[in-house]
Amino acid sequence: RKIIFEKQWFYLDNAIGHIYGTTFEVTSGGNLQLKKDVEESTTETKEAGTDNRNIVDDGRSQKLTHDDIKALKDKGIKGQEIVQQLIENSATFRDKTEFAQDKYIKKKKKKYEAVITIVKPSTRILSTMYYAREPGKINHLRYDTLAQMLTLGNIRAGNKMIVMETCAGLVLGAVMERMGGYGSIIQMYPGGGPVRAATSCFGFPKGFFDNLHEFPLSKMDSLLSGTFSTEALPLEPENSTLLEEESNGLTDEKQTSLQETEQESSHEAAMEINQTEEPETMDINAEDVEFKENKVKENKENVREKQRKQWERRKKLIETAALLREKNADGLIVASKFHPTPLLLSLLEFVAPSRPFVVYCQYKEPLLECYTKLRERGGVVNLKLSETWLRNYQVLPDRSHPKLTMSGGGGYLLSGITVLLDKVKADASNLEALKMEEPSSKRCKVQDVNC
Repeated sequence: RKIIFEKQWFYLDNAIGHIYGTTFEVTSGGNLQLKKDVEESTTETKEAGTDNRNIVDDGRSQKLTHDDIKALKDKGIKGQEIVQQLIENSATFRDKTEFAQDKYIKKKKKKYEAVITIVKPSTRILSTMYYAREPGKINHLRYDTLAQMLTLGNIRAGNKMIVMETCAGLVLGAVMERMGGYGSIIQMYPGGGPVRAATSCFGFPKGFFDNLHEFPLSKMDSLLSGTFSTEALPLEPENSTLLEEESNGLTDEKQTSLQETEQESSHEAAMEINQTEEPETMDINAEDVEFKENKVKENKENVREKQRKQWERRKKLIETAALLREKNADGLIVASKFHPTPLLLSLLEFVAPSRPFVVYCQYKEPLLECYTKLRERGGVVNLKLSETWLRNYQVLPDRSHPKLTMSGGGGYLLSGITVLLDKVKADASNLEALKMEEPSSKRCKVQDVNC
């Protein structure tokens, strides 16, 4: 298919079989051609000025017009030659400093040279791309904040992780990449199904998805309360019943309904035949009967397919529910557009003690509320609310400096470690009595001894 990227369209057929990192040139027909390494001539930067202050950008320095450049393209002249022509016809190029000349050449090459390098997808590349192009889709999750999440969440191979995200599958893909296909991941999702647009861009092998489970948020409360059901799902697999359906048709009820439809269609056909005795109408009616029979067969197949898919979906749901009921997850990652407090308080029930959890939010206020609620509830230690500060630097010979523009904010992270909740309710009266008798300096010691 045609790929459109940076105002350039091309086909990827010729790229198949090459290694990642290969550079291609786009030909006139949109086909990719291996780029040959050409040694850059040193004549371009021989003459250079010492100062740019006298150069005025009035639009008159370039002698070539748009029509001239278009004519060069029509003649089949490639990007490198067009850039060389622009340099030769620029009145101010030789007066610019060496650094300014390099910048000018780089800018013109990007505009006129159709060169593409295919790189292997990774978390760093995809998160940078999403943040630069469509930050709203990933809740403005900056790439350094995502790196902090993976570190604070202790993501590693063999873990059993719970991931709740609405970042187009970017956080899920980052967790899967770090786990390397070992361990299990349970994705909690809102709505009808999980969104994994960014996850599919990683190009994971099929084995990575074997241990990926999903569970709807709408059924989380029923799972916690013990009233979870999967709408009368049979306990045993339906392989035998499905085989019987394939050999004998559908179940009795569906067979009777199909028989009724067949009887109605044959009855209608008989009525039409009785009304007209011409042979042409007889042929048409026979064709109608065949068409209706084919339709009935198609309906049977569709019903069987739907049954299979429904049973597979329910079977996966039961397996995921069983995994969650164990309440021994090794970590929790939350990065969603919803308020984090109710989500976190519910999902922490499925996490084992002494395990890390990380919550991302674009704004600070929801996490502050979540912080206070967790303090009141207990069962967590080492609670931290943090914001990462990021500045990009240009690192080049004799011109390393911070870039003029920097990101205003990359969101906030609330992290902590789960611990066992003490049975304070049973000994509440004793603790309250101790608090009333002892001064504040000794209360902590008494609590520590009881713990």
